[in-house]
Amino acid sequence: MELSMLMKDVGVVGAGGAGFPSYAKLSEGADTLLVNGSECEPLLYTDYYILKNELPMVIAGINAVIERTAIKRAVIAIKEHTAKRLAFLDGDKFADNIEVRVIPNVYPIGDEVSLVYEALNRHIQPGNLPISVGVIVYNVETMYNLGVAQKFDQPVTMKWLTVGGNVKRPVVLRVPIGTQVSDLFKRLGVTVAEDNTVLDGGPSMGKPINVNTAVVTKTTKALLILPDYTRAIESKLINDEMAVARAETACCQCTRCTDMCPRALMGYPLEPHKMVRTAIQAAVTMPSMVVSATLCCGCGICENLACSQGISPKAVINNYKLLLQKNKMRYSSQKTVEVADEREYRMIPSDKWAQTLGVAKFDTVAEYIGEISDFTRVRQPLNRQIGAPAVAIVSDGAIVKERERIADPAPGLSVAHHASISGRVTLGINEIIIDKVN
Repeated sequence: MELSMLMKDVGVVGAGGAGFPSYAKLSEGADTLLVNGSECEPLLYTDYYILKNELPMVIAGINAVIERTAIKRAVIAIKEHTAKRLAFLDGDKFADNIEVRVIPNVYPIGDEVSLVYEALNRHIQPGNLPISVGVIVYNVETMYNLGVAQKFDQPVTMKWLTVGGNVKRPVVLRVPIGTQVSDLFKRLGVTVAEDNTVLDGGPSMGKPINVNTAVVTKTTKALLILPDYTRAIESKLINDEMAVARAETACCQCTRCTDMCPRALMGYPLEPHKMVRTAIQAAVTMPSMVVSATLCCGCGICENLACSQGISPKAVINNYKLLLQKNKMRYSSQKTVEVADEREYRMIPSDKWAQTLGVAKFDTVAEYIGEISDFTRVRQPLNRQIGAPAVAIVSDGAIVKERERIADPAPGLSVAHHASISGRVTLGINEIIIDKVN
C-alpha cells in the first residue's frame, strides 16, 4: 500500500496542531522531513516522553517516509532543554540520514515558519507552505503513530497527552481517543478548583473546554488546569467583541506589537498595530485591506507581552481571519521578503514566556505513568481535524472490537476512524459513542 493511502486508512493526522490529515502533506518536491519535537509551549512534556520512551517507534515512522517517498533526509528538531534531558547533542545521528537539530529555548519556535528557518535555514515566503522550500513537517507523535501502523498494522486509537498545570502531580500518559475528560480526571484523582479553567492544549494557544462534555481527541496534546487569574486564562476569557472594541479605542499606536511579532520579524508584511487601527466596517467593505491577517500564527505575543495598553491585537486579527475565510481570501504575493536583522535579539526565551503567562510556578517535569485504557465509554468525534468529517460505517447497537474501522474517509480531505475500545455503538452527531459491554 502506498504511504499516503496507509496514512489515510489508519487515521493519521497532525497530533499537535489543528489535525491536518498527514497524507495530504506528501507532495512532490520535498527533500527533507522535519520532525517537530520542539514542544513549543510551557508545561508540555508529551513529545519529550515519546522521544525518551519510544524513540525506535518514532524512527520507524521516519523510515517509513524515507523508504516510501523521494525524501532521503530527516531532521528531528528539539529545544535545548529537551536535548539536555535526553542527552542528545546537535548533529547526533540515528542513521546516516536521520539527525538531531538542537534549537533555542524560545517561543514560538514550534511555528512552522520559525521552525523551518531555525532548524534548516530555509525561509518560507509569506502565504506559502513548507513544501515550497522542499520540506514536510510532521510532529513527533505523528511519526510515532505512523511507526506503529507500519510495524504492527495498527490504526490510531490512542493519544499521548500531558495532564498538568494546577495539579498535585503533572503526568504524561496514553488514553483511548474519545475518553471523556471528566472520566480521566476522576481516574487520576484530579479536581478542578473553583476559579480555574481547563485548556485543551498549551497555555498560549490552547482552548478553554467544559470538563463535563469535552473528550480527548486526536489533536489533544495536553489538558491543563490553570487559575483564572493567570494571564494565560485572562486573555482567553475576554469576550471577543469587547476585546475588539477596546482595541480600537485604547490603542496608542506604539508599534510594539509589530516590533515583537514573530512573523513580522521573519519579514512578513503583518503589522498588528495597523490591523488594530483599521476600522472593522472598512474591512467588511474591502477585505483586501486586511488580507495579511492570514499570515498571523496566533502565538499571542502581541496581547500577552507586547502591548502596554492591555489590549488584544490578536482578537482583532482573529476577527479579520473569520472575515477573510468567509470571503475565501488569503494572502498571496510574488514578492520575496528577508528575515529582519533584529529577529535573533527579539525572540522570547521560554522561561520568560512562562512567567509572562503566569504559569512558571506550575512548570515541573511531568511523570510518565503509561497507559490507562480500561474506560467504559468513549465518544469519538469524526470532525475534530481539518477537512471533511469521516462517514460512520457502523449502525446503532452494533458491537465493535477495539481497532475495528468505524468510519470511512469522506470525499476530499478526510481520514478513517477506528474504535478505541470494544463495545456497543450509539451514533451521535459527528461522533460515535462506544459503551463497553460486560
